[in-house]
Amino acid sequence: MTILYVAEIVGKVGVYAFKTGLAELKKRHTIDFVIACGDGATGGNGLGRNHAAYLHKLGADVLTTGECCFYKKDLVENIAHIPYVLRPFNLSPGAPGIGSRIFKSPLGKIGVAVLLGQSGYGKLHGDNPFYALPALLERLRQETPLVVIDFHAGATAEKHTLFTMAAGNCSAVIGSHCRVQTADEGILPGGTAVITDAGRTGSIDSVGGTDKTERITEYLTGIPDRTRDAWDRPELQGVLFELDPAGKALSIQRIRHPLPALKNPDLNSPEKPPEEELPPGENHD
Repeated sequence: MTILYVAEIVGKVGVYAFKTGLAELKKRHTIDFVIACGDGATGGNGLGRNHAAYLHKLGADVLTTGECCFYKKDLVENIAHIPYVLRPFNLSPGAPGIGSRIFKSPLGKIGVAVLLGQSGYGKLHGDNPFYALPALLERLRQETPLVVIDFHAGATAEKHTLFTMAAGNCSAVIGSHCRVQTADEGILPGGTAVITDAGRTGSIDSVGGTDKTERITEYLTGIPDRTRDAWDRPELQGVLFELDPAGKALSIQRIRHPLPALKNPDLNSPEKPPEEELPPGENHD
């Protein structure tokens, strides 16, 4: 099975890059399953319900999130009825939604889960991911040997420690959150594919996918403002990895797919896809 993990989609240009880039990558590669991180798809922070439906329609079999999973009220109110959106597994049992799920693909079942790291998050705190991991893997592996973990964390040391703990017990652990692609992809002993951070899908000439000037102002004033999209040098980033039937990784490669810039981007357009492109009457139940 060949799986494409699309790095964190950031803002409207990230949605554009996903839409355009995924179609082109599918022409070049045989891709059996698509996992996409949608934690920054709506306004650079969080995932709205409309964007979730739209990205799923475009080809994301699973949408993972992170510390921004509950930033958009319309998703919070509906996440329990949207099976393809995962919030972090190691949140309070009272949190809406689910953190892991078995999905069907043309080549069989695959388990996908999200874990949230513990360093650097001020608004959302998860339980210890290291305690959560063994039981999570045991439960998923009862149904399929193909298990992929999205570890949404800010600290490199925390990511590498979890990679080591997971080695040989799951198919892949993909690091997310930092929005900067690292060059350390590899396969650990036991057949687990890893990378510290898959990067971002959106503007590369930016600060984490958002406008550079606004971010400089944020650091000068201390007033957070990450709402303005950057549009220069759009790119789809991520990793492509192949698994054998036993769930062992055979290969992993980084993906950097540059895309043509939009000539006249509407920087003030609503933070959602065009209404005519939304799936009409989609039933999330």
